[in-house]
Amino acid sequence: MKKWMIYGANGYSGDLIAKQAQLQNLQPVIAGRNSETIKSLAEKLGFEYQVFDLADTDAVAEQLQEIEVVLNCAGPFSMTAQVMINACIQSKTHYLDITGEIEIFELAKSLDQQAKDAGVVLCPGVGFDVIPTDCLASQLKTLMPDATHLALGFDSKSGFSPGTAKTSVEGLAQGGKIRKDGQIIKVPLAYKTRKIDFGNGEKLAMSIPWGDVSTAHFTTDIPNIEVYIPASPNLVKKLKKMNYIRPLLGLGFVQNFLKKRIDKTVKGPTDKQRAQLKTYLWGEVTNAKGESKQLRLITSNGYTLTVTGSLKMVEHTLKTDKSGYYTPSTLVNDKLLEEIES
Repeated sequence: MKKWMIYGANGYSGDLIAKQAQLQNLQPVIAGRNSETIKSLAEKLGFEYQVFDLADTDAVAEQLQEIEVVLNCAGPFSMTAQVMINACIQSKTHYLDITGEIEIFELAKSLDQQAKDAGVVLCPGVGFDVIPTDCLASQLKTLMPDATHLALGFDSKSGFSPGTAKTSVEGLAQGGKIRKDGQIIKVPLAYKTRKIDFGNGEKLAMSIPWGDVSTAHFTTDIPNIEVYIPASPNLVKKLKKMNYIRPLLGLGFVQNFLKKRIDKTVKGPTDKQRAQLKTYLWGEVTNAKGESKQLRLITSNGYTLTVTGSLKMVEHTLKTDKSGYYTPSTLVNDKLLEEIES
């Protein structure tokens, strides 16, 4: 039987995925750097386990010699993805993760040829970031093949897991990002606002540096891309003011202080909250004539979709004969979301 691994299985999302894997009678190897928590979880679920950190690419590649697919759940991915991706290429192991970080998608894309030479898939973003929006982008491109602009958005009250909260703290320092004329450019926080009906009534929304700024271009070849979430006028105002102090937010001691606070205060949504909350997705394409088309979808809570979506992507990747960099919808198809939610 082919072996696959959940790395970061002791984190919020990794733990949920590992427990769901057991319910589905799957047998992942679970791994992470914390010996005590990984061993405890492995004994509880009846899984094999490995304990290692990501300090050295060669050492990680050695740990992956018998692993067919790695699902990296250890965020922030700015701290974990590069070493793990390079190790996967070295050990000829397929790489998946649940990131939403633009830089990680761009890194994986830049390693497309190395992945092809190794015969492995690199497909970051196999959770809520970015399966549903990637499928939506592909469907919109089909509706309007000559689209020049793509706007995507989602309305979710899921709250943050610790890893997602830390990624958001890093994002505050980096500012916003959009794609313009094919290039990803940096813009201020809350750079653009507009009114959007995500499927539950019109709301004020602001642009954010979501992963689709990278991935949707690969999926659709549309050169201009923006992503939006609902935001109160007060929040928009606060973020615009933060642009003046943004360089300070990137200082090491400020980042460390904020992340330590997250460790103490952020736990992630409960089972009850995840079960009750839905996510509303919206997308719009526009062509050079000014014509536009929109699509809306409703999915389960983002963290729930990350669990079911990532396991479905592991299943597909274990069977694939593809290699190189892919987004979820290009690795499978743009009906992937329907398959996950059915």
